[in-house]
Amino acid sequence: MRNFSRFIFWLAGWKVADKAPEGIDKAVLLVAPHTSNWDYIMGQLYALITNIPVRFLIKKELYFWPLGPILNKLGGVPVDRKKGRNTVDTVAALFDNYDSIYIAVTPEGTRKLVKDWRKGFYYIAEKANVPILLSFIDYKHKVVGMGKPFITTGNIEADMEKIKEFYKDKNARHPEKFSLSKENRDK
Repeated sequence: MRNFSRFIFWLAGWKVADKAPEGIDKAVLLVAPHTSNWDYIMGQLYALITNIPVRFLIKKELYFWPLGPILNKLGGVPVDRKKGRNTVDTVAALFDNYDSIYIAVTPEGTRKLVKDWRKGFYYIAEKANVPILLSFIDYKHKVVGMGKPFITTGNIEADMEKIKEFYKDKNARHPEKFSLSKENRDK
């Protein structure tokens, strides 16, 4: 699958900018911008090319037969988003079950325009005591990659500003749906 993924990337004109840092076996993989279903495909190809053991969160409503077993095989982790459920604790506990795992989370939580990013990824990283890897899909430059590991400081407001700063020059497939895109920042 790795060589096939490389071929698809090459054929489509995409590049891998950076791979996961050496020595990090567990992390929250923050993926942004997220404005299209193509983000998943590009992310999966990137994970296969770079050999990253990624799992992704997906609403449990999609776990019906025959889709559920397929989602499991692809790395899906069902999440119950009803009130009263502690998703942070549930996801943070997943890290205890694996020697090596990256849990992919989109801070927007949807492909629609979201002005305020969700902060669950931050709390998951803190609770599981793992770094956040800032990964991106840049459609303008046709590149997928990630930045250096981000370690939470406990000052969520300052940390969120630093995280968002990293993504300000990343180009979404649908820029009008990405709160940090130039056209949305200028409004």
